[in-house]
Amino acid sequence: MRRNQLFSLINIASLLLCGVMLAGCAGIPAQEMYDARQAVLAAKNADAAVYAPDLFGEAQELVKSAKLHMNARDYRQARDDAERAREKAMEARRIAEAATDPVR
Repeated sequence: MRRNQLFSLINIASLLLCGVMLAGCAGIPAQEMYDARQAVLAAKNADAAVYAPDLFGEAQELVKSAKLHMNARDYRQARDDAERAREKAMEARRIAEAATDPVR
């Protein structure tokens, strides 16, 4: 009987460990949200709304979507949206900076 109890405890411990590991993978994407917001702010400061309005608008919408998904605890989608927002904001910033570069 003790041997069965030991195996049961090991199984329970293994399941708990797996649960903790999975929860860590789907944690709150705080860093991704911060990065996305900073990229959007940098794009705004580079006048991306003027020189790359479509990309800039998409980035802003993706940040909003990420925030909604975070509030709904859908962290995987929030992370994806935040990463896409950052990419679009960075591209919008590059376009805006190239358009205002005096060397061109």
